[in-house]
Amino acid sequence: MARIGFIGASGLMGHGMAKNLLAKGHTLALTVHRNRERVADLLAAGAVEAPAPADLAARSELVFLCVTGSPQVEASVDGLLQGARPGLLVVDCSTSEPDSSARLRARCAAAGVTFVDAPLARTPVEAEAGRLNVMVGAEADVFAQLEPVIRCFAENVFHVGGPGAGHTIKLLNNFIGQAICTATAEAFAVGQRAGVDLAQLVSLVGAGPVNSGLFQAMAKTLQGDLAGLKFELDLARKDVRYYTHLAEGLAVPSVMGEAVHQSLTLASALGHGRKFVPSLVEAQEQLSGATLVPR
Repeated sequence: MARIGFIGASGLMGHGMAKNLLAKGHTLALTVHRNRERVADLLAAGAVEAPAPADLAARSELVFLCVTGSPQVEASVDGLLQGARPGLLVVDCSTSEPDSSARLRARCAAAGVTFVDAPLARTPVEAEAGRLNVMVGAEADVFAQLEPVIRCFAENVFHVGGPGAGHTIKLLNNFIGQAICTATAEAFAVGQRAGVDLAQLVSLVGAGPVNSGLFQAMAKTLQGDLAGLKFELDLARKDVRYYTHLAEGLAVPSVMGEAVHQSLTLASALGHGRKFVPSLVEAQEQLSGATLVPR
């Protein structure tokens, strides 16, 4: 059993991860954000509160980060390095920018600390159930050390390559996913304005190769369900922005990436940023005059 530290246990994904690490018998220490209610059950189950990231690093062999994005990861690593001892493993499960991760990896290495990118896929429901997908970018020996611990909260663990590959593949995955969501919302608006029965469109797509879990989550909006995909729209916008930064840094044109990013940015500007991604359909209603979500 490992001595594990956790930053981000109050988040939608982090809570389930931390809960399952405790349930598998690991010793868990965590920092507590403003929302103490989200970690009260973890503390009651035996987790220990650490006053600061430096203290968390000093008492841990392995620290998981599951925070909003690169600025929060950078701030967390700043604190961890103040108390870190050589040999510490820091595992970033956030969706982060590969360039930022590369800089943090170099800083950690200079202190004898190993920084690993291991972002997540699936939803908070799977996090609570211990059934996440995790894509790990690490050297083979580091992956072998980490895999049994990660399997405490993951159903599928993918060793996707060396350091940095995890965050890169996560951005590709999220770009493809958001392209499906934004295209679906637009198609619903065009179809409704054209006078077709969108239920027939859903039936057709559901019976063919265009179908996906994301399409079906978006289709639930036509029955009034805007929570079929529990992923905040502003977080999706951030992830696709990271993807377009990645493409720009590689001098690769990203016509679709920019279109998806702007679709999400527009929906956020229309007031839907703190809602879930299916509210892209609500944004399309405002833009097109279509009536899509029963109210």
